[in-house]
Formats: sequence, structure tokens, C-alpha cells
Amino acid sequence: MSRVLIIESSARQQDSVSRQLTQTFISQWKAAHPADEISVRDLAINPVPHLDANLLGGWMKPVEQRNEVENASLERSNQLTDELLAADVLVMAAPMYNFAIPSTLKAWLDHVLRAGVTFKYTPTGPQGLLADKRAFVLTARGGIHAGGSTDHQEPYLRQVMGFIGIHDVTFIHAEGMNLGGDFQEKGLNQANAKLSQVA
Repeated sequence: MSRVLIIESSARQQDSVSRQLTQTFISQWKAAHPADEISVRDLAINPVPHLDANLLGGWMKPVEQRNEVENASLERSNQLTDELLAADVLVMAAPMYNFAIPSTLKAWLDHVLRAGVTFKYTPTGPQGLLADKRAFVLTARGGIHAGGSTDHQEPYLRQVMGFIGIHDVTFIHAEGMNLGGDFQEKGLNQANAKLSQVA
């Protein structure tokens, strides 16, 4: 049995293409792996606070020097990191907002990229500690960006995933969602075709 952790980040609750992709992924994954455990963290419904002095204090101060707020911030970060550590498969649903990932997803990443927990520093440079995991990234984009200079999602997410040791990363892009007509239909068809091969 594998554990699958899904991270939703779309601000839309209705008419969200990335959420549609997530539901398709879940349906197909369950059909192929009925014994697997799937959990969903929705960063739109339960947003994670952005990196601040309280979280830094929770990470860096000795326990006897932390205040109540710093302890609570550390506890939240530990919970998020524990979820990631327990997962065998990570799925991030990431609509493109202003050419990048949603700030809610960035905030989650800031909590789980933890020195000594998900990566470590060595004499030869940083080393990721999650090499046994695989990841899928489901994106929804208004225009056509894959492989171009305006795509700041895939290069960034590949880098941060690699930084913590996850190099098996599959991207599934639904592009042209705001271009209407044939573009939208083609983008959805391509994304769904790739999803059908994932499970």
C-alpha cells in the first residue's frame, strides 16, 4: 500500500480546472491502486501562513526560549512536514497565477523545505532526503506557456522538488484555458490523455 498526498491550491472552488484534474487523478489512481491511502490538503480552504518571524523562531530557537506563538508555528510546520514524509506519492495541483504558482502553495513549500528534515547540508552541497518519493504536478493555465520563457512554474517546482530529493516528477499541463474554443478543448484533452497514463 502507498500513501498519496494531494495538495490543492486553486482559489476557485467552482469551475477550477486544476481541481477537475485532481478529481480525475484520484478516480484513476483509486481504480488502479484500490488499497492506497489518499489524503487531500486544501490550501484554499485551510491556508498555511506565510513564512514569518514566528516560524523562524520556532525553527531556530532552543525550546526554552520559544514563546507560545513560535511553538504553535513550529507545531504547524511539523504537521505539514510529517504529512509529506509519510507520503510515497506527492500530487500538487497548481493553477498558474501571474505566470507562477499560487502564493498558498509557495507558503506550503516554505514550511516543508526544512534543513535536517527534508534536505541536509553536506561538505559537497545540499542533499535531498526524500529520494524514495515521486511527484505529479497538475497545472491549469490560461495561455500556452510550457517550455517557454513565461513558464515559471515547472522550472521552479522541478528545482525545489530536486532540492529535497524528488527527481521523479511528472508535469501534466492543461493549457489554453482562457483562449476558448479549440484551444481549451485541446488543452483539456491533452491533459486528460496524459492523466490516463499516470495510474
